[in-house]
Amino acid sequence: MLELKQIKKSYDGVTILNNMNLKIEEGEIVSILGPSGCGKTTLLNLILGITDADSGEIYFNGQNITDVPMEARGFNIVFQDYALFPNLNVYKNITYGLRNKPGISTSQEVEELIGLLGLREHLSKRIDQLSGGQKQRVALARTMVMKPKILLLDEPLSALDGVIKESIKEKIKEIAREFKLTTIIVTHDPEEALTLSDKVLIVNQGSIAQFGTPDEIISSPADSFVREFILNQLEIKRNHIFTLFRGEMESGLSSNKDADRIVKQAV
Repeated sequence: MLELKQIKKSYDGVTILNNMNLKIEEGEIVSILGPSGCGKTTLLNLILGITDADSGEIYFNGQNITDVPMEARGFNIVFQDYALFPNLNVYKNITYGLRNKPGISTSQEVEELIGLLGLREHLSKRIDQLSGGQKQRVALARTMVMKPKILLLDEPLSALDGVIKESIKEKIKEIAREFKLTTIIVTHDPEEALTLSDKVLIVNQGSIAQFGTPDEIISSPADSFVREFILNQLEIKRNHIFTLFRGEMESGLSSNKDADRIVKQAV
């Protein structure tokens, strides 16, 4: 469905992406994972069309879209900061794009999407009255009513924690399955990528270190970078959890019953 061939991109003489070759099938959820500065966001921007490649070609459903402008590609993105309009309520944010293209989604389709994302009770609220997870769902709804050919997400879960993060992950997967929607996600979090995606693209210094299913990444890492990057990041997350756990215990557990409670929550 989406194919990148020999994509190269440099800024000020510094190579950001080097000979990038990639095929993403229709309906797949693909996470782009890698350390800061590896080229993840540049790759996302090239697919979206807001950045031009120095060389190489991009194909969508067999058509060369390398020189097709962003607005003509039909791909939509949910930015990390959600980019919602604070002067509009939830419903007006969701339907904002339909003012110029009213025929893309019917009223019934908008209502179904509002129900799918659990936003009905929030429609009249201002944006500053919403939690982070609610804002994320509004941003998803606003993008989905425009029926994108590909959904791009830039660090969609980075500002969310715990149960809220898991809820949004499930919503993203549900939307991708419901609409057979190819979804491409930039993330720095291996746990997020491995549990959310059909395939994970690991980028290192502008090149593909590995592209495969979560099982393949875990069981057969392509090289020492993939192995160490995944394990180190998961170890950092594990240590963070234990640090929080110890902090709560040290700050005033009054009994063994309290300790048991926290252990059960952690598990």
